[in-house]
Amino acid sequence: MLNGMHHVAIICSDYARSKVFYTEILGLSVIAENYRQQRQSYKCDLALPDGTQLELFSFVDAPARPSRPEAQGLRHLAFSVDNLDEVINRLKQKEIEVEAIRIDPYTGKRFTFFADPDGLPLELYEQ
Repeated sequence: MLNGMHHVAIICSDYARSKVFYTEILGLSVIAENYRQQRQSYKCDLALPDGTQLELFSFVDAPARPSRPEAQGLRHLAFSVDNLDEVINRLKQKEIEVEAIRIDPYTGKRFTFFADPDGLPLELYEQ
C-alpha cells in the first residue's frame, strides 16, 4: 500500500536562515521555490539523494514548537549517513553543535542529534 516517505514539511521562523541551513550546511538541493502572495508564505521543495523531499514553509506569526522533543506529533527527523564521523566533523566546522554519539541498543548502530535553526531535533543515523 505505501511505497515510502515522499516528503516532510517544516514551518520555519526565519525562512532565509533555514534555507541556508538545509542547502548550504546539510547539502540538500532546491527542486522548486515559490512565494505564495495570498499567504505571504514561501514554499521551498528540497531533495535528498534518495529522492525523499523536505518542504520548507514560512508563515506569518506561526506559533513556536511547544517543547523539545516530547511534544505530541513529530519528535525528530532522522537522516541516514554512511560515515557519522565525517558528517559530524562537517557540521562542527560550520559551528553546529552536535550531541555525543550514542549506540542504538537494538541495532548496534551509531547515531547522534543536532538541531536546525528553529531547534527542531535532527538525528544522524549511521548505516
